[in-house]
Amino acid sequence: MRFILFLFYLTLNIVGFTQKSSITILIDPGHGGKDPGHLPLKDSLMQEKDIALKIAMKLGEYLTYNLSNVKVIYTRTTDTYPSLDDRVDQANNSNVDYMISLHVNGSPNPAIVGTETHIHNYDAKASYKWAYLIEEQFKNRAGRKSRGVKTGADIGHSLQILKYTKMPTVLIECGFITNESEGKYLNSVYGQEIIASAIFRATRDFVKAKHPKINFDPPQDLTSQPDQPHYKVQIMASIDPLKTDIAEFKKLDTPVERVEVQSTSMYKYKYYVGPFLSKKDAKKVQKSVQSNGFKDAYIVYFE
Repeated sequence: MRFILFLFYLTLNIVGFTQKSSITILIDPGHGGKDPGHLPLKDSLMQEKDIALKIAMKLGEYLTYNLSNVKVIYTRTTDTYPSLDDRVDQANNSNVDYMISLHVNGSPNPAIVGTETHIHNYDAKASYKWAYLIEEQFKNRAGRKSRGVKTGADIGHSLQILKYTKMPTVLIECGFITNESEGKYLNSVYGQEIIASAIFRATRDFVKAKHPKINFDPPQDLTSQPDQPHYKVQIMASIDPLKTDIAEFKKLDTPVERVEVQSTSMYKYKYYVGPFLSKKDAKKVQKSVQSNGFKDAYIVYFE
């Protein structure tokens, strides 16, 4: 009789899982408060805890405003310090489906650069698939040096966040704050946007594959458009305003226009090159823009 009851409850749990209509993602900005994490080369730059929080909040907005049926929660949203036990307990006791812990790396060797995504071990197959997608996005779309997926065995010890959480969890090292160039990149709004968007894209692809029956279609974006007919190439969008003379834009050899949009999306700024009277001309510039690092650039027609 007990065996029959066990099978009954097991069946209920399996049915409940297959009928899941939404997911919850916990974002954990590493360190915080009394724990600064890795320190920058210059006092004028942000500490690890501050960079991790900036990227975390951008990532949360990307997920919230671009995917339906995704709830995002955080271990912290200000400069506070939840202990590692607190973070693990929140993950395990809040019906969390997936957890992302965000960090910035450091090394005594200032020449070392690159991203890493950590999992507990290779038995955590879902975490590995997710981590692999993140590093692929860093390498192939964000233009970062990827140092690959790492396990506890690779670094010589287990990480509490990865070992004791009950759901697929990844810990992302977004780059080395101790490298002058990469440190400046991580301190820039542009760098934080690119890192957050890469993690978002990988996470979007991962959860869509894991939950094919959940509708993750983004809410409709209501943007205003100019009146005159022409084409432009949109190179990116951002949450915070980027200056149009940053080095990444200067590589394009064409002026970049920043437009503030009225939108229900969290993307408040869009960046274009153009206008062009013909789609053929726009396509030529699109290819050039894509070859200079903006691989997601696409053509927009304004009537």
